[in-house]
Amino acid sequence: MTQPEILQITLLGATGSIGGSALDVISRHPDRYQIYAITANTNVAALEKLCLQWLPRFVVMNDEVSAAELSARLQNSDVDTQVLSGESGLLQVVRDPAVDCVVAAIVGAAGLVPTLAAAKAGKRVLLANKEALVMSGKLLIDTARLNNALLMPVDSEHNAIFQCMPDCLTQHHSSVKMANQQAKSGVERILLTASGGPFRTYSAEQLRDVTPAQAVNHPNWDMGRKISVDSATLMNKGLELIEAYWLFDMDIANIDVVIHPQSVIHSMVTYSDGSVLAQLGNPDMRTPIAHALAWPERIASGVEPLDILAVAKLDFEQPDLDRFPCLRLCYEAIKTGGTASIVLNAANEVAVSAFLDEKIAFTKIAEVIEQTLNEATITDDVSSLERILAADMMARTITNECIRAIQ
Repeated sequence: MTQPEILQITLLGATGSIGGSALDVISRHPDRYQIYAITANTNVAALEKLCLQWLPRFVVMNDEVSAAELSARLQNSDVDTQVLSGESGLLQVVRDPAVDCVVAAIVGAAGLVPTLAAAKAGKRVLLANKEALVMSGKLLIDTARLNNALLMPVDSEHNAIFQCMPDCLTQHHSSVKMANQQAKSGVERILLTASGGPFRTYSAEQLRDVTPAQAVNHPNWDMGRKISVDSATLMNKGLELIEAYWLFDMDIANIDVVIHPQSVIHSMVTYSDGSVLAQLGNPDMRTPIAHALAWPERIASGVEPLDILAVAKLDFEQPDLDRFPCLRLCYEAIKTGGTASIVLNAANEVAVSAFLDEKIAFTKIAEVIEQTLNEATITDDVSSLERILAADMMARTITNECIRAIQ
């Protein structure tokens, strides 16, 4: 019996929480997967450790200074790894013909360019970078279709939706659906679950005094600082709402957000016959990563099966759009269309950074985003990467001006 071919993987964002979970899953299946390239921002020490452990063919740092430091460190080892830097390095390791799969786990707008390049190269793309779809939804989807790329959602909610969709919608080459196929399959609604974050029960007055330390302390998930703040404002769920809109070709009126504090049901799909299919599991990102890596097969993820008796109860609530206006802003951006989602995402990244640096209050994040959306010029043309990046840059300039005005 012949051995199956070992798939070569490029992991973008190897030192983040998603990167760590992906490496844990991959380590359990050395007969199936091999790390070909890993990338990180500027954490030289962490990437050096990963190079010594995984022996990748390539490694990419964000800038030349970090790359030079890593290269110097690796010279004293037996690791035969080529060190690259910057966007050109990222593009090289996602386009490489030897690469079968790209795990897109770079946080924020920085992940857009390499994710698009991976789709254009026809790779299996494990999409953990939601900003790529928020900023370039139609462009990314069209690129994947034209190049026969396999877009596999890694966000636990979108992976759950994918698992709850009928076989006729998932048996093809990607999670990108057509609306008429959904109608024929009886799919009616998507119920996107949200934990509610650490401040779900806070009053509007209490939210004004939230500190960065409190905001990054998520009750259920181990995430990076930026994503944790997004979860606390419900912006993370809003970005996932936009992502679901593009991934599953679903009218926004048929996508509901449901607060589910236990984070056991990761999302649901309702059908015309009254059925509601849900995907349940312990809150651990290794489950969706393992599913996306091996689909349509199933492999061990290292996650313990859910003990439903220990859970005991499941609670559900409607989101409060007055206390958490970021979610409202995301609904409005989808309805506006064009560059609105790009502006929203850029404004959020700048505002969250300012909050973490203690330059603005927690409740000012949404106010700054809304002000940026009101002042920015929203256009319909999102047909090219250049136009998307131009809208992103414009929005960041406006947001920084808004922040300076309130300091």
